[in-house]
Amino acid sequence: MRGVDDDVLLSLEGVSFSYPVSAGLFTRYKIPVASDLSFSLTRGDRLGIVGLNGEGKSTLLRLIAGVIEPDAGEIVRKKNVSIALLALGVGFNPFLTGRDNAILSAVLMGRDQDWAQLQLTKIRSFSELGDAFDRPVRTYSAGMRARLGFSVAFNMEVDVLLIDEVLAVGDANFRAKAALALNQKLGKGQTMVLVSHSSSEIKRVCNRAIWLSKGCIQEVGDPDDVISAYEVFT
Repeated sequence: MRGVDDDVLLSLEGVSFSYPVSAGLFTRYKIPVASDLSFSLTRGDRLGIVGLNGEGKSTLLRLIAGVIEPDAGEIVRKKNVSIALLALGVGFNPFLTGRDNAILSAVLMGRDQDWAQLQLTKIRSFSELGDAFDRPVRTYSAGMRARLGFSVAFNMEVDVLLIDEVLAVGDANFRAKAALALNQKLGKGQTMVLVSHSSSEIKRVCNRAIWLSKGCIQEVGDPDDVISAYEVFT
C-alpha cells in the first residue's frame, strides 16, 4: 500500500460498498450504502458526519476502521496509524469479560499485553462498572457497553477516534464525564470522526463536516454551512 503525506492519517479514494442481501433460496442482490466516497483526514481533524438513518454513516466508520473492506476504491492509511471505533455492538467479544475485552482491544490496537495490563485499573475506574468489569459482556446493557468502550478508547491513546452515536447512551452523569474526557482529548489535538444526530454537538466539537445521503457525499466543509444545507433538506 502506498504511503501518504505526514499530516494525512488516512484518505478514501473512490470508496464504494454494498451489503449482500438474500431474498429466498435463489435470489441474491446487493444494497449500495457507500458510493464513490473521497476525502482525507489529517492529524488534528475533528470531522462530523451527518445524515438521516440508513444513509451510510455507520458503514463509513466501519470502512475507516477496517471492520469491513470496500468493494471498490481504496482506503490509504498511514503506516502504523492506530484507530479505535466506539460503536455499540462492535469490537467486543460478548463471551469474554470486560477485563479480557479491554486487553484484547489494546492488543488489536497494537499495544502489548503487559502495557494493557497496566491500564486496567484506570479503565475499570473510569467505566464505573464495578464487579461487572469481570463479567461477560453479553450480560451488559447498552449503557454498560458504552462505558466499557469509552474507557478502553480513552486510555489507549489512539491516533484516530471514531465515535458512532454512543455519546447519547448511558446515564446523564456518565455522559457528562465522557464529554469532559473527550474535550480534554480534543484540546490535546485528538483526531476524531463523529457520527451524531445532534447538530449542536457537531458544530461545537468539529472543524469539518460531511453530509451523507444515500451513501454519497452531498456537502463537505465548514460545519455551520454543511448543517445548514442538511437541515434545509430535512
